Amino acid sequence: MRTDLLFDFTVDKPSKTVYITREFDAELPLVWDAFTKAELLDQWVAPKPWSARTKYMNFEVGGRRFYAMVSPEGMERWAVQEFTAISPRTNFKMYNTFSDENESRVLPGSDWDYNFSEQNGITKVNISIYNESLERLEMMIEMGFTEGFKMSVDNLEKLLESLKK
Repeated sequence: MRTDLLFDFTVDKPSKTVYITREFDAELPLVWDAFTKAELLDQWVAPKPWSARTKYMNFEVGGRRFYAMVSPEGMERWAVQEFTAISPRTNFKMYNTFSDENESRVLPGSDWDYNFSEQNGITKVNISIYNESLERLEMMIEMGFTEGFKMSVDNLEKLLESLKK
C-alpha cells in the first residue's frame, strides 16, 4: 500500500462545507465503479466494524440509493442519496439525507459533488460536501464523520488493490 498518496480533509464551518481530496493507486474506471456501483460501495463505504447494505440503487440523474450503515449489533442508520447530475467518469452530484427504514427523510441534508481525474495511473477524487445548515455539519462531525470517512477510504484502498489483481 502506497503511503505517498494525497489525502486532504478540511472542514470549513463558515461555508458549512467539507472538502476532501484523495488519490488512489488505481485507474479511473475502477475508482469510478467503486463510487457508483452498489455491490462495490457496500464493500468499503462503512467504517469497520460497521457494514453497509444497499436496499436499492439506481445510478442515473433523478435516481436514488437507499442504504443503511449497520452496526455489529444490528443497529441500522439509513440514508437516501438522490443523484442530481452525472458526467460519466468525471463528475457526479447527489443530495444526501438521513432517513428512517421507510425512507422518511430527516432534513436538512447535504449536497455532495464528486470530481474524478487520472494521471499516470493515479486517480484523484475531489469531494465537496455542502451542508444546508451549520447544525447538520456539526452533527456529522460529532457522529465521527471525519474518522469514519478516513477509515472508509482505507477500506476502499484495500478493495481497489484486490480488484487490480
